Amino acid sequence: MLDEIIATRRAKVAALRDVGVDPYPVRFRPTHTLAEVQAAYPGLEPGTETGDEVTVAGRLVARREMGKLHFLVLREDGHDLQLFCPLKALDDASRQLLDHLDVGDWLGATGEVMTSKKGELSVKPAQLTLLSKGLRPLPDKWHGLSDTEARFRQREVDLAVNADARRVFEIRSAVMKALRAELDERGYVEVETPMLHPIPGGAAAKPFVTHHNALDVDLYLRIAPELYLKRLIAGGMRRVYEINRSFRNEGMSTRHNPEFTMLESYEAYADYHDVMDLTEALVQRAATGAVGTLELTYQGREVSLAGPFRRATLLDLVREATGRPDLTYDLGLDDLRTLCAEHEVHTEDAWGTGKLMLELYEALVEHTLWDPTFVIDYPVEVSPLARKHRSEPHVTERFELIVTGREFGNAFSELVDPDDQRDRFAAQGRAKAAGDDEAMVLDEPYLRAMELGMPPTGGLGLGIDRIVMLLADVTNIRDVILFPTLRPESG
Repeated sequence: MLDEIIATRRAKVAALRDVGVDPYPVRFRPTHTLAEVQAAYPGLEPGTETGDEVTVAGRLVARREMGKLHFLVLREDGHDLQLFCPLKALDDASRQLLDHLDVGDWLGATGEVMTSKKGELSVKPAQLTLLSKGLRPLPDKWHGLSDTEARFRQREVDLAVNADARRVFEIRSAVMKALRAELDERGYVEVETPMLHPIPGGAAAKPFVTHHNALDVDLYLRIAPELYLKRLIAGGMRRVYEINRSFRNEGMSTRHNPEFTMLESYEAYADYHDVMDLTEALVQRAATGAVGTLELTYQGREVSLAGPFRRATLLDLVREATGRPDLTYDLGLDDLRTLCAEHEVHTEDAWGTGKLMLELYEALVEHTLWDPTFVIDYPVEVSPLARKHRSEPHVTERFELIVTGREFGNAFSELVDPDDQRDRFAAQGRAKAAGDDEAMVLDEPYLRAMELGMPPTGGLGLGIDRIVMLLADVTNIRDVILFPTLRPESG
């Protein structure tokens, strides 16, 4: 059936060329968008003829005939406009073109703005221009593109027929603009750092590896831009940020895509309390800029971004979840493993107190935090780039922002002591030698930059994809990435 439709449309292409019509012209000049026509002529009475001529363009999404009267509907950027086409009003070439049109074609029209007898705003063309002949049909208008896999694999079709897909990506665009505006107004400088790294660094994750032929060296797709950005702070730039694509060679799920978008920012003289204030402002600016409100409904449940966001230590949250108000990081490893076993939390022999506490938190607490919560003071063992807490010996000045049970951001009072950082890298190296594929490796150029002297610094990594998921009220990360990573098509 599809082959027959394509063959029929190819025959129309040939017929058009035979009579000198180019089915794929090089340019067209509309005077108005469809949205501009709609905005310029609100509330016209039925049967009004304005006498105003416009030239518009869009994809043909519907057509019907009533004798010598044709109705065509154009769509552009989510806006539809009717073409009211009496045959007698069209020139000869346009009348002949009607027989060669199909839903899905791109079409231009020049004519008078008017309303039909039923009051529908329309353009009555004197001339139609074929702008591109569609060879493949659009999905049935009543059912749309309902197959989820097909929607992600053929995003161009999804955008053509599903209004909600366009809504999601308009929200994404607005989020990006809002985040940039907030940071720019605060005096941050937007920068770009390498996506190909000589060593994997900046986060605990498994990298993608590629090879540079000219240099004959392996390079790694960026896990995070963190270490390069902090080198800029060491160089004297006070506030920097990057909206970056990062890559992690890990499993895929509704929450994870191998390539994703993050905002990372760094500010000299700041600590993690300052960064919490910044993070709250960024999330709120993104929400008001994209959806116009801080009061949201996500998957049928209300969530408020109005703030102030709750702040709670990871230890206190684990104490609440386990019913152990006496719990501390001084608890013996055997006792802590027993506590994990009581709550059916997996453990491994190589894990220390900090890692076990994190596992308890992730299993028992994280998914329960619905309203925005800054979970603060993560164990040193699981925070290799964060500064040790100024008064608590077992933890770092690190927080994660959790909303609707998901991590949205990760931030620190940055570690700026090069000797402490070298020791942390060494500990990560031992973990890697013991089989931890996600452990970091020593980054000598970064340590060299730290040894120049790095001022007190607050840093933030914020997941843009997850912010868009929240604001668009979708649960699958693939819904907010135009072209997500998919398994190869079979066959």
